[in-house]
Amino acid sequence: MNVTRVPLARIAAPAAFRFEATPPLTLYVHIPWCARKCPYCDFNSHESAAALPEQAYLAALMADLEQELPGIWGRRVESVFIGGGTPSLFAPASIDRLLSDVRARLSLLSGAEITLEANPGTVDAGRLREFRAAGVNRLSLGAQSFDDNLLARIGRIHGRLEIMSAAEGIAAAGFDNWNLDLMYGLPGQSPAQALADVRQAMALQPTHLSHYQLTLEPNTAFHHSPPTLPDDDTAWEMQRQCQAELAAQGYAQYETSAYARDGRRCRHNLNYWHFGDYLGIGAGAHGKLTHAPTQTIRRGARVKHPRAYLDAATDAARVDTRQELAPAQAGLEFMMNALRLNEGFPIELFQAHAGLPLAIVERPLARAEQLGLIERDLHTIRPSERGRRYLNELLTLFVPEE
Repeated sequence: MNVTRVPLARIAAPAAFRFEATPPLTLYVHIPWCARKCPYCDFNSHESAAALPEQAYLAALMADLEQELPGIWGRRVESVFIGGGTPSLFAPASIDRLLSDVRARLSLLSGAEITLEANPGTVDAGRLREFRAAGVNRLSLGAQSFDDNLLARIGRIHGRLEIMSAAEGIAAAGFDNWNLDLMYGLPGQSPAQALADVRQAMALQPTHLSHYQLTLEPNTAFHHSPPTLPDDDTAWEMQRQCQAELAAQGYAQYETSAYARDGRRCRHNLNYWHFGDYLGIGAGAHGKLTHAPTQTIRRGARVKHPRAYLDAATDAARVDTRQELAPAQAGLEFMMNALRLNEGFPIELFQAHAGLPLAIVERPLARAEQLGLIERDLHTIRPSERGRRYLNELLTLFVPEE
């Protein structure tokens, strides 16, 4: 079933931004190494059989960060996310040094959420305690499935026992806030198997669950040699059954693929979905920064290969691409993020974070409402149930005019 194709009511092109203040700011740190590259993964990650150059990379990260300080001076950082790759391959002492160096250069919000991504088999209770002592207060564990056969089909190097051991270690280390990643729509997977994965995940009592469908991304091994995946109707049935089970067990869906216990939404990711600012350091990291005095939004991406990043971290060559967003682009990007949220967004947030009057998107909003893809009142704009199911069709309405 598809949404009826209609002429698009696209975003008009306003002349300029009008920011009164800058949006919230977060920090993303990319650690690009992993034990083995998964065949579905399109992230900037690199296998390494040799010892990781941890100290050299930490020095490069700080050199990178220090060059960004003039542009964010005086701004408070509300969360830190250390992603990859597999950051848990780094020694706890290295993560301790990283966070200490960050605190010495940036003003972190008291109680800032500090997340570290980890994979089963790379952590144990002792190592997790040290990560927590270093200042990490949120873990994100990449389980993907509890079925050993399915894990083998998607190239994961861990099994169910390693996931269970890692979850026990998280509890023993005292983490009271952690996410578990699960995928569905895996090769040969049935709805019953997808539901069994969700039930096993809930039995471990994570405070947050990321539950997303496997897709075949360009430039991945699976894209070049695709496995047979469940058809769209089967994948939708998996999603429907799993969503119902998660809701029944107290995990509220707040974003397309994110579910949380009360008070445990991922603050770092919410800032992305609210079109906040984020500084990205590390190989291949992306950033988006608003500068209210000049009324500009700038994006940048670091060079991707770890060796090239290490060589260039002390100068401008570390930034591979730079882009200044046009107002119409910002309007589209705001909608692409905020309409992923089930509850949508407060109307005033569009002006505050996109620096634009809501009137510039009135035509696509009216068309989306006519098609039953959004709901709105005087305070909030949110995707409808239909809009959440057909999110791509909804977002297409907001593509800027040429």
